[in-house]
Order: sequence, then C-alpha cells, then structure tokens
Amino acid sequence: MITPSSKAVPLQPKDVAKTKQAVIPGEVFEAFNELIAASYSSGSATIKQDDVIALVIKKLICTRDDIFVKHWLDVEKVYEQAGWEVYYDKPGHNESYAATFTFSEKDAK
Repeated sequence: MITPSSKAVPLQPKDVAKTKQAVIPGEVFEAFNELIAASYSSGSATIKQDDVIALVIKKLICTRDDIFVKHWLDVEKVYEQAGWEVYYDKPGHNESYAATFTFSEKDAK
C-alpha cells in the first residue's frame, strides 16, 4: 500500500502566479524590473528578450540554457497579478525580429 508523503494538493490556477514567483529567482524579477523602468513611457514598456537574458546571466552567472530549461522567463502571470497586462511577441517561422515583452498598465487603455 502506498501512503502519501505529504499533504500536497493540486495547484489551482489562481495560485500559479504565487508559485511561479517562488520558484523563479529574485534576480530574474530584478532584471525585468530594471528594464521595465528604463523603457517605461506613457503607461507601457517594451523590452527585448535578449536584453533580459543578458542581464539575468550577469546577475546569476548562469547560462542561456539554464534560463530556458528552468522557464525563468515565464513571468507573465506574476506581472499580471501585480497589475500589468503582458504581451510576449516572438518571430514566426518565416520572420526575423527580436522577441519582446510589452508591459502595459491594466487601466491605461
């Protein structure tokens, strides 16, 4: 007979942002916050994914692969909980431009 080792329960959608914030290093949020503040104008900020990656690598002394394997750039729900609308844009198969995150104030529309 298998006995449960803890009182773990399934993750609820409403708790995803809180859980993501707990597993993503604070330095990742510092990098996003610095870049948002630097480019913020008229209720929004657009930042390049490569700029976030470079800053995270500098702050954590990690690799680009670490960032992607550990899903550290999956911050949308966390920032949405904090009051932002977040749009991630990356080039399609036949396109070539920099992937970006756009952070907009929810009530700025």
